Amino acid sequence: MQVSGRVTYNGHGMEEFVVEKAAAYVSQEDLHTGEMTVRETLAFSAECQGTGDRQDLLAELTRREREADLTPEHDIDVFMKESAIGGKSNIVTNYIMQILGLHTCSDTLVGNDMARGISGGQRKRVTIGEMLIGPARSLFMDEISNGLDSSTAFQIVNFLGQLVHILGGTAVISLLQPSPETYDLFDDVMLLSEGHVVYQGPKENVIEFFESLGFRCPQRKAIVDFLLEVTSVKDQKHYWTRDGQPYQYITVEKFTEAFHAFHVGQIILKALEIPFEKNQSLSPALTNSKYGVSKRQLVNAISAREILLMRRNSSLYMVNFAHMAMIAFIALTIFWKSNMHRDSLTDGGLYLGVLFFFVGETMFSNLGDLGGTIMKLPLFFKERDVFYPAWAYTLPQWILKIPITLVEITILVSMTYYAVGFDPNIGRFFKQYFLLLALSQMSSSLFRLIAGVTRNMFAANIFGTFTMLLLLLLGGFLLSSENFNKFWLLGYWISPLMYAQTAISTNEFTSHRWSKALPRSTEPLGTSVLKSRGIFVEAKLYWIGLGVLIGYTIIFNGLYTAAFTYFKSTLNCMTIASTSHGRGFSSLTNKALDKKFAKLSRDAPLKRSHQKRVMNEMESPTNNGRVSLPFVPLSLTFDNIRYSVDMPKENKARGETKDRLEILKGVSGCFRPGVLTALMGISGAGKTTLMDVLAGRITGGYREGTITISGYQKKQETFCRIFGYCEQSDIHSPHLTILESLLFSAWLRLPSEIDSLTRRIFVEDVLEILELTSLGGAQVGYPGGYGLSIEQRKRLTIAVELVANPSIIFMDEPTSGLDARAAAIVMRTVRNLVDTGKTVACTIHQPSIDIFETFDELFLLNRGGEEIYVGPLGEQSLNMITYFEGIGVNRIQDGYNPATWMLEVTSTLQEQMLGINLSVIFKQSELYQKNKALIKELSMPPPSSTDLHFPDEYSQSLVKQCLICLWKQNLSYWRNIHYTGSRYCITIIIALLFGTVFWDLGMKRARRQDLFNSMGSMYAAILMIGISNASGVQPVIAMERIVFYKERASQMYSSLPYTFAQVVIELPYVLVQSLIYGVLVYAMIGFEWTATKFFWYLFFMYFTFLYFTFFGMMAAGLSPSGGIAAIISSASYGLWNLFSGFLIPVSRIPIWWSWYYWICPVAWTLYGLVTSQFGDVEEKLETGETVAEFLRSYYGFKHEFLGVIATVTMGCTVAFALLFGFSIKYINFQRR
Repeated sequence: MQVSGRVTYNGHGMEEFVVEKAAAYVSQEDLHTGEMTVRETLAFSAECQGTGDRQDLLAELTRREREADLTPEHDIDVFMKESAIGGKSNIVTNYIMQILGLHTCSDTLVGNDMARGISGGQRKRVTIGEMLIGPARSLFMDEISNGLDSSTAFQIVNFLGQLVHILGGTAVISLLQPSPETYDLFDDVMLLSEGHVVYQGPKENVIEFFESLGFRCPQRKAIVDFLLEVTSVKDQKHYWTRDGQPYQYITVEKFTEAFHAFHVGQIILKALEIPFEKNQSLSPALTNSKYGVSKRQLVNAISAREILLMRRNSSLYMVNFAHMAMIAFIALTIFWKSNMHRDSLTDGGLYLGVLFFFVGETMFSNLGDLGGTIMKLPLFFKERDVFYPAWAYTLPQWILKIPITLVEITILVSMTYYAVGFDPNIGRFFKQYFLLLALSQMSSSLFRLIAGVTRNMFAANIFGTFTMLLLLLLGGFLLSSENFNKFWLLGYWISPLMYAQTAISTNEFTSHRWSKALPRSTEPLGTSVLKSRGIFVEAKLYWIGLGVLIGYTIIFNGLYTAAFTYFKSTLNCMTIASTSHGRGFSSLTNKALDKKFAKLSRDAPLKRSHQKRVMNEMESPTNNGRVSLPFVPLSLTFDNIRYSVDMPKENKARGETKDRLEILKGVSGCFRPGVLTALMGISGAGKTTLMDVLAGRITGGYREGTITISGYQKKQETFCRIFGYCEQSDIHSPHLTILESLLFSAWLRLPSEIDSLTRRIFVEDVLEILELTSLGGAQVGYPGGYGLSIEQRKRLTIAVELVANPSIIFMDEPTSGLDARAAAIVMRTVRNLVDTGKTVACTIHQPSIDIFETFDELFLLNRGGEEIYVGPLGEQSLNMITYFEGIGVNRIQDGYNPATWMLEVTSTLQEQMLGINLSVIFKQSELYQKNKALIKELSMPPPSSTDLHFPDEYSQSLVKQCLICLWKQNLSYWRNIHYTGSRYCITIIIALLFGTVFWDLGMKRARRQDLFNSMGSMYAAILMIGISNASGVQPVIAMERIVFYKERASQMYSSLPYTFAQVVIELPYVLVQSLIYGVLVYAMIGFEWTATKFFWYLFFMYFTFLYFTFFGMMAAGLSPSGGIAAIISSASYGLWNLFSGFLIPVSRIPIWWSWYYWICPVAWTLYGLVTSQFGDVEEKLETGETVAEFLRSYYGFKHEFLGVIATVTMGCTVAFALLFGFSIKYINFQRR
């Protein structure tokens, strides 16, 4: 992206001061730490941003008070001092929370997509509060009213206006659908279109400007809506007022030229021509200090937050500690000292295997740091350089990782050192302890570095595993140093694992216990063991190895900090560009639009005596020109609905004695065909919760009450077939296009008897209705990343439900994130649906007058989940206004938005001021009795009616569900270049790496070490590529699982088709991967070229890569988060490594653990690979026995068992796939 031009603050260029401290930016994205409460989030922001120049202002104010002999009011004095000094009390934080209406949820966790937390509107207010609590004088706020009700948005903008006017600040705020009252709070307005400034200046002159060009804003038309539509090619002509002149579309460029000639534009141009008179020194608000507080305070604040998160995520660490204890217990019972001898090189080899296992396990235990670091990156990039520098973030992470590492290494070493039978000298015990501690720190910093460089979960998992492979391969154990090619010797010498393996080995084998000599040898047994594996024998190498590991730890942490300092987020917001005159809503030409609308107007029957309009009169209220699919009109009633959850711990800590927190308190109502109901209330009133309860989407808590569908008790399995739910969160498969997403939904949800052509036309009609036709081929992408914008994603969410042709539709904030024109398009579509007889209920925030009067009825909730008005709106909202004015609230002013007025007069503050309880008043009203009578009437089945019934649970047969899901997964995998491309790239790199490291060793069979080298290549390939596959697929499953939860709740398909598609789509991709690896490695290592042996090699590699992939899918399915999945996987990798038969042959495994060897999939793979290549070789070794005899005696490998081995390997693949399906079917980690 290129930027040109010059920006100045008070005449100072941006290079003269630190912009981040003078200007605060509030993004559209609500990025927060879900495990922190609202209060903790705002307090952390205040601690990091400091107080700016408030101390200087306080000093000046105090001086003037002394001179004037004034005594300030106590409360104001305390607040001023607190805000200037930035103390530890919560006065400023409480003040901001009170202003933003967050005091009621101050101790509630923010939450995220998988964990329950505050509402969407409250989350948006936390985003605003984070920056308001700082000292910045210039505020740039992007769409801050999304998810807020109009009353709350008005209060926030009103506060910002007072802040700017009193303190002399600057605020630039972009808003979507602001109410007229909110619009009136602004001083200036800037209208942008297609990248041009159409108008900038006092809001009082904007109507004058457009009237001078022949455009006039109609009565009862919000000025904001007029400003958006007057530059639109589709709407401009409806505001043309010069009857004597023919209308001609005025382009944005012509508007810009006209503005430059307008008197307001002339003033701005003259102001820009005159240089700003700046003083010699910078204004106090334009500081050269990059951060608001000292470096020590920043480190303390971030450290405190990390400690808090560690406490909140304590279960993750407990699982990790349990995993380490389990590994240590299994290791000590396998290598119990009574079974470990020191009489031969073979015994020494077992001890070396134990030490290698400890080294590898210590490395693997930190693999979870990859995912943990990646998951925190979006929040880090938001806070970097605004709250703190990168080093202040990375340093506490490094320091706080040390005590975690201390506990893990203490568990491992204390449980195993003496139990295994290492040298009892206490000094050697601590030397091993500190070496593993340094190794753990080194690996943790290395994985954090990889995460910081890749900044992508797929790439981080794959390259993290590749790094592990490289280190293990060059560590000197899998392949003796004397067998390395010269090309790889440099890698051997710089591998930190070589120094770790050398140091831990010399620490043990230079001890007194290994000092005896073998027969016909003069050197100690320990020295012989080390030399046999090419390991250095000098005792001083321990200290060199320890020093190198500490050095690498410092280097990796330094590079990690540098990466976080200089690299940018990979989520570049590349949204789909607009295509139609800057608006991007339609690909139709003006002429085609005119013709289409004319036809619709002719064909549209008058359904009601008074037809409501949303946008303008030229647009038809029905869809008669399109495909119409049959549906059954249905009503929904609910009576005395109560919903509660277990009382949060934070509430109990404040003295709350109740066991449950009641969110909905006995609400009742009905939604009817042909009636559009608005579900409204302030943020946190329980609107979304009520919809979730009625929709059956709640996964926890306690529900009471009665729900009926056209008089029959609601049955969830049939209700889903006739129901559509446009949720607040826009969850979609990122790699599908808009058209494919709609086809997928329609294919699975429309009745099977509808033919494909009709279905396709219906989908295209929905695309056209929501003006998504021009974007049909655009990929959905990721929120905040590439792909669709927030507004486009919202329309897609609505379209996905509309193509299902439901009878009952819930829409949770369908206009949030849309500008006024896009919101009008959506609500026009909704109105048209209702007019065909569908039952629709919408939660809605900040509706304009036009949109609000589109609704027929209002269901109004107050804070606490009680209804305070349920009834008709009436013409121009007269019924609702009459009801509330009859209670005694302030009368509505002429031209005031009824929706905004209604929320203002029903606020908790107004109730307290008037001394009334609106809920009690409503329940004593005649309107309440009418609602109860209507509910009773609709709760009785109509005569001759029958309950909902479908011959099958799903619209499509099981086979079709499987094929459709496979179609979707095929498209997703083909476009997911991060996953599939990275997997093939890393496979080629690993194949070339193995081929060059083990070059031409396949036919060397003269010594046992030659066989160990060949086995090492197989063992390392099995583990490393397998682990790479398992780690790489887990983010894919975690991402698609959220989509799956939504689609399964919509009764699109069962768990089996999803599992089938996810499993089957991996088969060809893994096959290609196996061929790439198998052909390259088999040729470069030089195994025996016979068709049978080559086939067996590919066979075992294919099924091994496959069962590792399915295991990764299973681990993700069984885990609530990526961190837990990484720990489960790491524990399994450790066990498979230990029982693979490479470190310790089955003959040396104690009988009480030998059973695990026979269920270890890696052991079977290694058995099959080694046996198929060497099990029939009769060449003699240096010991005189043949290769086949050695394998049979030492490892127990028998060539005649190849068929059994192949069957078990395939069985492992099937078992993991079935376990993945089980986890998907029976485990739901989503909390709603």
